[in-house]
Amino acid sequence: MTATIDQQMPGLTFPDFAHEAWRADAACQYAPEGADLFFSEELQDIAAAKRICQNCPALDPCLEAAVARAEPCGVWGGQLFSKGRILAIKRRRGRPPKNPRAEDQVPALPVPERFQKLIA
Repeated sequence: MTATIDQQMPGLTFPDFAHEAWRADAACQYAPEGADLFFSEELQDIAAAKRICQNCPALDPCLEAAVARAEPCGVWGGQLFSKGRILAIKRRRGRPPKNPRAEDQVPALPVPERFQKLIA
């Protein structure tokens, strides 16, 4: 059984996300590719989603809400989630190439200090 966020990080409190008013300001809702971009397994899609998140005014509340909900997958608040955890690195399946492809370069957005324990 997976521990809840309250069990993983005792004492961490989240604002009330019942209405999630920050969604109105989220840059992702204007992405021409749509929501599929943020839930893709392809590195170039993940990179594109993170680039959209980089300058989003709702970056912090989006990440906080995703952590509070233990999102099972997708890019939320500039971070890639898998099974409710933040993935530090995502790479193609198989052996890493000697010369990485340019399109596989995923932007690294810093994870706020209070969420460091959630990095898988």
